[in-house]
Amino acid sequence: GVVVWGAAGDGGHPLRRMQQLQNVRMLLGSDSSFTAVLEDGEVVAWGNPNTPLTSYNHERMRTVQQIRASDYAFAAVLSDESVITWGHHSFGGNSSSVQEQLKNVLELVSSQRAFCAVKRDGSVVTWGDPNSGGDSSKVQHQLRRVQKVVSSYDAFAAILLDGSVVTWGDERSGGDNCQSHLRSVQEIAASGAAFAAILADGRVETWGDDRYGGDCSSVKAQLLDVQTICGSAGAFAALRRGGQVTTWGGADYGADSSRVQGQLKKVQQIHSTFHAFAAILENGSVVCWGDADSGGDCSSVSDQLVDVLHISSTGGAFAALLKDGSVVTWGNPDHGGDSSSVQHLIRCL
Repeated sequence: GVVVWGAAGDGGHPLRRMQQLQNVRMLLGSDSSFTAVLEDGEVVAWGNPNTPLTSYNHERMRTVQQIRASDYAFAAVLSDESVITWGHHSFGGNSSSVQEQLKNVLELVSSQRAFCAVKRDGSVVTWGDPNSGGDSSKVQHQLRRVQKVVSSYDAFAAILLDGSVVTWGDERSGGDNCQSHLRSVQEIAASGAAFAAILADGRVETWGDDRYGGDCSSVKAQLLDVQTICGSAGAFAALRRGGQVTTWGGADYGADSSRVQGQLKKVQQIHSTFHAFAAILENGSVVCWGDADSGGDCSSVSDQLVDVLHISSTGGAFAALLKDGSVVTWGNPDHGGDSSSVQHLIRCL
């Protein structure tokens, strides 16, 4: 079954037929709605009415392998590696212009208003709002042997087999394609309008809007032996070998971790909302920083955050899964930070 909580208009209010949502095979949220695919192929959507559901043949929906969401649309890869889309046309919900190209698709990536499909041969197909990365025609000749694609709000960045990078979309969001000097890129993380790449030697290169983490020069000397990077809407947190954390970007987005730096030791995982970060330590406890209303302050539940295995997040709240199967939430109640009304239903996940 499915349990929901948070703002009613964004999918947090149970459907009248919620009790019928059994045998759910796949569940995905967009900016303000949810889509559930049931075992029998039925698709059920709820939340923001601006995300309309187009009915698809149930037999085809039974073969959905992967779903991705833009702000107001969805795209799914089927078992035959074709793609179906639904939702608001301006947000990528209509893929008819590229439908013939959407074959042999292995992975989908979404920005706010567009989608990118990575095909088996390493090429890509894009659709949706051109200002959000939906038009890759200017760099299409470079998009060969693509290994991975990452998105900011309105741009995409692709890592090629040789470790080089190709970007497209809104230039202010990191899509200016001026990264030809980059080589040996292993991983790319994104904020709302910037990208951060980890190189093979553990160093970091950034680009995009400086206010959103596109400039890491102030902490460049610390960015050594970086293992992974997590992005909020406008900042980055880099996890270094040994479990130390370095942050940079916009002050309103969690870039200042000075208040908790003394606690950020032996960090295992980092997660983010739009304006805050949460780190799981080796002992299973959690350290948070950033905007308190967006989950940057977990003091009210700190005594419950023991033996934490994993953290999930929305735009303004966190949910921690504990070893005993219980769930602890904090942050903005409208974003899911208050789960008190459903705690009896989520005690043993």
